[in-house]
Amino acid sequence: MKKFSTRRRFLATSAAAAFGFQFFRGPLFGAAAPSNKLNLAGIGVGGQGAPNLRACASENIVALCDVDSAYAAKTFARYPEAKTYVDYRVMLEKEKDIDAVIIATPDHTHAVITLAALAAGKHVYCQKPLTHTVREARTITAAARRTKVHTQMGNQGHSSESIRLLKEWLAAGVIGEVREVHAWTDRPVGGDPWSNFAVQAQSKDTPPVPATLDWDLWLGPVAHRPYHPDYHPLKWRAWLDFGTGPLGDMGCHIIDPAFWALDLGAPTTVEATTTHWEKDVSSQTFPRASIVRYKFPARGARPSVALTWYDGRLQPPVPVDLEPGRKLPGSGALIIGDKGTLLHGSHGAGGLRLLPETRMKEFVRPEKTLPRVVGSHEADWLRACKAGPGAPPPCSTFEYGGALTETVLLGVLAMRLPNQRLTWDSANLQFANNPAADALLHTPYRDGWSL
Repeated sequence: MKKFSTRRRFLATSAAAAFGFQFFRGPLFGAAAPSNKLNLAGIGVGGQGAPNLRACASENIVALCDVDSAYAAKTFARYPEAKTYVDYRVMLEKEKDIDAVIIATPDHTHAVITLAALAAGKHVYCQKPLTHTVREARTITAAARRTKVHTQMGNQGHSSESIRLLKEWLAAGVIGEVREVHAWTDRPVGGDPWSNFAVQAQSKDTPPVPATLDWDLWLGPVAHRPYHPDYHPLKWRAWLDFGTGPLGDMGCHIIDPAFWALDLGAPTTVEATTTHWEKDVSSQTFPRASIVRYKFPARGARPSVALTWYDGRLQPPVPVDLEPGRKLPGSGALIIGDKGTLLHGSHGAGGLRLLPETRMKEFVRPEKTLPRVVGSHEADWLRACKAGPGAPPPCSTFEYGGALTETVLLGVLAMRLPNQRLTWDSANLQFANNPAADALLHTPYRDGWSL
């Protein structure tokens, strides 16, 4: 399959300019995407990569890569014409006609794979969190800026209608000035993969590596350790070396609405309190529950904001505007202004409501002013890839997703130094008051791997 020509790219760009946007109480992104098909590859296709690819099934799925052929078997079978690979580096070297890549591997390999795809000039869709460490987030953001390809982080709620409503309502002053945000998730206690696992220490046995799994490639840049099913599949999220815990997993969904709508940018301080599992795994796994407190500075005329994160079924104090008997959702956020309170659920401000419900019923909504995404989060990325360099970018580019990931990962880092207020110097990528914390901004790679 040949990569589409310069003329086809010109036609795609022209078509996007002529037909790609409609206005109905606000512009729509992707209303009529060009008809050219992209040559698309997936890396890490046994888990979240599978639904990401299904959302792109209208394209040419030409190559699939996964280190575990058994875990990826259903996805391999769904696209029988795609060539299959174990090593993403081999795939990128051999498949020169790939236009775009979806990356949905465990967190600890996001950065090295993403950087390789960017260096090869591919458009990239990478699952959240964009990276495993703060320094990786800064590096990947800079690389995407240089290459000028179209990028999208997989926080799919950022394509939603509700996140745009939230930003419009806040801009219209519906709840006044916001100085306080609370965000939470019931994970890990209430959700996979920790609930039945992290109460126990890692098993001491060393079972053989399954014949279908390349364990060395699964580890990637992380220091070698023996294989164990406590890591793969899915349970890697619980381990410091591989995942980013409930904050890294869900924060890119739940903090995203306030981060975007309030233009929060980088925090100035972050601190955490934690409750761990058994002592023999506490040095390797994320806490059973945690509270992370961020402070964000004033932005122009907007006041400073205190954002507090809770996980492990911890929740914020009950807001005064919440009706008696009404419960907060298992995951969600409260955005508290001096003229009212907004409540939303998980991904992208779902279930957005003013409190109390009586006020919501009387609410006269402001005019819609922001561009809307038509179709899926993946479709928003595909639209931009096809339309070319001058097209409006996807809604959660690595420029935005990198900044959000960096903020989330600062909280993840603070969990490793509990009960310490860390002062963050974003401009210089360091902590102003704690050299020990600087050492946690990145995990050293093992020999043979680099960023």
